[in-house]
Amino acid sequence: MTREDPAGQPVTRDVLVLGGAGVDTTVYVPELPLPYKDTYQVPPVVDRIGNTGAGVALGCHALGLGVTFADLIGDDPQGALIRSALRAVDCRWGPAEAGTRRSVLLVGPDGRRTSFYDAKVTPGELLPAELYTDVRPRHVHVSIMDFCRHVYPDLEGVPISTDLHDWDGAGDYQKDFAYRSDLVFLSAAALGDPAATMRDILERGRAHTVVCTRGADGCLVMTRDEGVRAFPAAPLPGPVEDSNGAGDAFVSGFLYGTLRGRPLEECVRLGAVAGAHACSVPGTHESPITESLLLARAAG
Repeated sequence: MTREDPAGQPVTRDVLVLGGAGVDTTVYVPELPLPYKDTYQVPPVVDRIGNTGAGVALGCHALGLGVTFADLIGDDPQGALIRSALRAVDCRWGPAEAGTRRSVLLVGPDGRRTSFYDAKVTPGELLPAELYTDVRPRHVHVSIMDFCRHVYPDLEGVPISTDLHDWDGAGDYQKDFAYRSDLVFLSAAALGDPAATMRDILERGRAHTVVCTRGADGCLVMTRDEGVRAFPAAPLPGPVEDSNGAGDAFVSGFLYGTLRGRPLEECVRLGAVAGAHACSVPGTHESPITESLLLARAAG
């Protein structure tokens, strides 16, 4: 991809997404947890674009935002799948020594999933600065990849978000991202006291807003100016297909609202509508909600 415009000036974008593309191998199973059995007959097993950074990049792109995505992927069939799936987005690829990240997802009839994630970690691997420092974004979303931990000094003066996913509030791995980002998303899945963890992020870091998603129970939001507030989930627009990618869709919808200057309550609503859409379509990131559909459903 061209890294400068014809006049030789830095590339301007709404969103720069750093790290987090992979391939999801989805297996639809009759129930979760899955009891032991030697063999299960299942519907076709499918390889799809997956992982969080790809979801946010594709979700924001579908909403009409200008996106650049930088990541490390392997020179392997999975890397080729990622390149194809993200061909409409301005992407910059560096080589991942251990190959492309992969997940195996077991999805039950109710849409819930269990993920087996192979991070393909290579100690000391870093996302090269030349992949992203020519971009002048309005916002940066940093995936919690170890090779992205060093990028924050390069992003001074730009609002940064991250998604801690199912952090337990105590593990050290996520803390750099939690305390160095301005907008922090996380899931309540592993939290005994979500409000306490959200407060800790605000008190110990630079975040102005923390959003804790709770699936069908909606989300909690805490800011420096207000205590925790609960917001409902958006109604599903159709039957549940699977919940893969719902969190990344929520982030995309929320960032869309933020970059369009919407108030916090509307950003939450837009995120919830995008997340509900993701639960009603098959796959992880192949059918993100469009801007027109998001706005129509959010207004309904």
